[in-house]
Amino acid sequence: MTVSTATTFFSLLALGCVTFAVFWLTLTALAPALPGAAELRERVRESIGETGLTLAFLVALTSMLGSLYYSEVANFEPCKLCWYQRIAMYPLALLLGIAAWRRDLAVRFYAYPLAAAGAVVAVYHYLLQRFPSLDTGACSATVPCSSPYVNFEFGIVTIPFMALAGFAAILVLVWIAATSNPSTEPALAGVPSHTTKD
Repeated sequence: MTVSTATTFFSLLALGCVTFAVFWLTLTALAPALPGAAELRERVRESIGETGLTLAFLVALTSMLGSLYYSEVANFEPCKLCWYQRIAMYPLALLLGIAAWRRDLAVRFYAYPLAAAGAVVAVYHYLLQRFPSLDTGACSATVPCSSPYVNFEFGIVTIPFMALAGFAAILVLVWIAATSNPSTEPALAGVPSHTTKD
């Protein structure tokens, strides 16, 4: 597989993740005012259910393998912000894999902060690539954060965009899983159990 083919593949996955996350968030925002949006949101939640953890694991695993492909096969040297995003994503692949296997919805207490922190770094990194003048010297001159290895595939996708798409999809999928059937969640010391959907 060439780097160009891999980039197209990963870019399409990223666009799919972003589309799904935006779709879910739009339904959530419209649900209080539009019964149709609330009904569709509930159908989506029921169709995904607890498999949301497995899907979130697959997103994290694919993101991790994609980043390794770019650094180890395509020989793209990660910048400092890339490393911060990896620090957030790699543990998610392990945590979500174990949680999906154990059907442990309490993983959300670990997944949300990691994915949210990674998403914030990815947004900043993406903005640096769009607007290099925003750089405050966070990265070295030899591996600048503002120079994209993937040059805006489909006019929008870069590696930080791919990471952001992965983090967004993970946040939404864990949210869906956690609110689909919270009564099956293992007891967590010090954390009250929830018996109703949000």
